[in-house]
Amino acid sequence: MQMHTESLIKLLIAMLFGLFIGIDRQLKQKPLGIRTSMVISIASCLVTVVSIHAYDKFANPNHPNMDPMRLAAQIVSGIGFLGAGVILRRGGDAISGLTSAALIWTASGIGIAVGAGFYIEAAYAVVLLMFAVNVVPLLIKAIGPEGLNKHEVSVKIIMEANYVLTEVIQKIENRQESENKKSKGGTRVIRRMKIKDLEDGRQLIDMVLSAPDRDYATEIYYDVKHINHVMSVEVEQL
Repeated sequence: MQMHTESLIKLLIAMLFGLFIGIDRQLKQKPLGIRTSMVISIASCLVTVVSIHAYDKFANPNHPNMDPMRLAAQIVSGIGFLGAGVILRRGGDAISGLTSAALIWTASGIGIAVGAGFYIEAAYAVVLLMFAVNVVPLLIKAIGPEGLNKHEVSVKIIMEANYVLTEVIQKIENRQESENKKSKGGTRVIRRMKIKDLEDGRQLIDMVLSAPDRDYATEIYYDVKHINHVMSVEVEQL
């Protein structure tokens, strides 16, 4: 009876810690939600508890090679397919979902720690996790160097036929030198660019800009929209 009570407590604690991680992700509209994180933590805790108690129950001289953490070790590798499912390539070298994938792996680790009886260590991990995901980025944004306070924006521009495209690039860069450098504390940098001819003679410019965090996608949209000979603009924050 005592063993069952202890196992129930472990599962409840794992569910609680998973809930904390899920709430953080849910508030940020990320793929890893409350239910997913709780399920991962509870399942990882359950497998760890079963692995440990199976060793106590079945270990004997006829099975000298039994490992109490063998099943738990498989969680770390097996949970990878869930993490891979939330990683998305948004175009070029822009990738999203890495933090959610890492938190999926972390939720399983917390479940393993609770299942093995390391309650305090698991609690420390949750606190540090919340600090790393929420507080540290704010500190970097407030006092960090300019290079760490940038985000990427995908910009697709359709130009009129037979217009010199180099002038568009120069105007975007010159606009940044004159307007943004003082007001935003940094400049936009073109990280990748692709030019494609359309059937009607127009050109499509597909680029990825690295812009300061305070330089919103809407401002980039209106800046590019006001350039002469630009027919349409599509902006997406990566």
